[in-house]
Amino acid sequence: MQRFKYIDLFAGIGGFHAMLDHAGGRAVYVSEIDAAARTTYEHNWVDPLPAAQQPALNTDITLATPERGEVGVPEHDVLAAGFPCQPFSKSGFQRGMDETRGTLFWNIARILEARRPSVVLLENVRNLAGPRHRHEWDVIIKTLREIGYRVSSTPSVFSPHFLPPSLGGTPQVRDRVFILGTYVGPTRALRETDVAPTVMRGPVDDWSVHDWDAEWVLDEDSTIDHLERYKLSADEVRWIDAWDDLNRSIRSATGLRLPGFPLWADYWQPQRSFDDLEVDALPKWKSDFIRKNIRFYEDNKATIDAWRRRHREFADFPASRRKLEWQAQDHESLWDTVMHLRPSGIRAKAPTYLPALVAITQTSIIGSRRRRITPHEAARLQGLPRSFGFANKREAQSYKQVGNGVAVGAAWHVFRTHVERDRDDLPPRLVKCVLSAEPNPSPDALSSLALDRERALARERSRGAAPSQAS
Repeated sequence: MQRFKYIDLFAGIGGFHAMLDHAGGRAVYVSEIDAAARTTYEHNWVDPLPAAQQPALNTDITLATPERGEVGVPEHDVLAAGFPCQPFSKSGFQRGMDETRGTLFWNIARILEARRPSVVLLENVRNLAGPRHRHEWDVIIKTLREIGYRVSSTPSVFSPHFLPPSLGGTPQVRDRVFILGTYVGPTRALRETDVAPTVMRGPVDDWSVHDWDAEWVLDEDSTIDHLERYKLSADEVRWIDAWDDLNRSIRSATGLRLPGFPLWADYWQPQRSFDDLEVDALPKWKSDFIRKNIRFYEDNKATIDAWRRRHREFADFPASRRKLEWQAQDHESLWDTVMHLRPSGIRAKAPTYLPALVAITQTSIIGSRRRRITPHEAARLQGLPRSFGFANKREAQSYKQVGNGVAVGAAWHVFRTHVERDRDDLPPRLVKCVLSAEPNPSPDALSSLALDRERALARERSRGAAPSQAS
C-alpha cells in the first residue's frame, strides 16, 4: 500500500510520529528547535531508517516560512503540529492570517496556504479553549477557514485515560485541545461552519476511568538500571511512614477515612489557641481550611496526641511535609496510593490513573514500589512503545521531554475519527491507510494485564453483572 506523507512541526520527541507512522504515513519533514528533544526524536524515529527514507530535519520553522518567497517545506498530505500558544494582537479582529503575524501559528498558516495538505492536526493545552484565550481561538479558526479548512468552532478536548487499553489508552489524565481540519477550499470552508467537534470529552466504548491501574505502565524493578536513583530517600520514607501511621490510627479509632480537605498539622490545636479575628482576616479559603483542621484535631484529640508522642520527629519535618492532601478514597495505607511531594504538601491519590505529565512537576511516586516512575515509564504513560529510548543521560531533561510531548493514543483516536468522518472529502489513499491500521497504535505500551482486565470487564458486562473493582 502506498503511504501518505506528513510533516511533523514542533515535533518534540515524536508522539505524532509514532501514531502517524502507525497510520501508514511517512515523515518527509520534521522541525524541532530544542536540541535535546530533536536528538531524542532522531534517535528513535530517524536514525533507524535507511538514508533514502529519512525526513528532512529543520531546527527553526521560521526560517522555512518567509513572508515572501518559497516555503521551504515539501508537499505533504497531513500537517501535524503541537504548536505553542501565543497571544495575538487584539487591535481589531481583522483578517485572521494578518492578525497571526509574529506568532508561530502564522508559520503553520503560511505552510497550509502554500501546500494545502488534506488534513491539519493541531494539539495544544486545554486552556487554549478557555475564556482567557477566546480571542486566540477565534483567530485560529477564522484563519484556517480562510485558507480553506473546514473546522469546528467547538474544540475537541480529549485525554488518553478515556480510551480503553485496546485502543491505545493509558492511565494519564491529560486533557488537550485538538483542532482538526479537512481542506475543502475557502468557499466551502467559510460556508460549512456548522461542524460538530471531532470527538467529545468522555470515555470510549463504555470504558470506566476507575478501572485503570498505574502498575500497567511500570517496568519490573529488576530490569531498571540504577534503580536506586528512583527509590525514596530515608527522609521521604520517614515522612510517609509518619502520615501512614496517623491514617491507620484514625481509621482504627473512628472507622472513617481521612477527610478530603488539606490536613495542616501546624493547626492541630484547640480552638482557644487561636485569635478568631486574626483567622477571619486571612483569605476565606485559608481561614476555612484552618477551622476545618481545628475541628479535625478536637474530634480526634486523643488519637492525634498519642500519634505525636510516637512521632516526635514530626515537628522537625519541613513545613510542606507537615501537610497532607488525602485524595485516595478508601485505600487503607499511603503505601497503596500514588503520591506527589508538592510544595503544598504530600498528596495521596488512588492508583487508578496519574495526573498529567508536565515539563516541571513532582514525579509520581508509586507507593507499592516505594519509588518514582522512571523516564521510560513516563514515556509509556504517553503511549510510546517499550522500545522508545532517550538519547541523553540527564533524567531531568528526559522527564521534561516526555512532559512536553503528545499522548500517542489520544492523538491517534482523534485523527482516525476525523478521517473516518471526512472520508468522502479526503484522498482514498489516505483514508485506506488510516482505516486499515490496527486500532492500538502502541500495543506494548501497557503490560498484558491491561488487556486481560479489559476483556474480563467486557465479559462481566455482557453477562449483565456489575463489574468488580479493578485489581
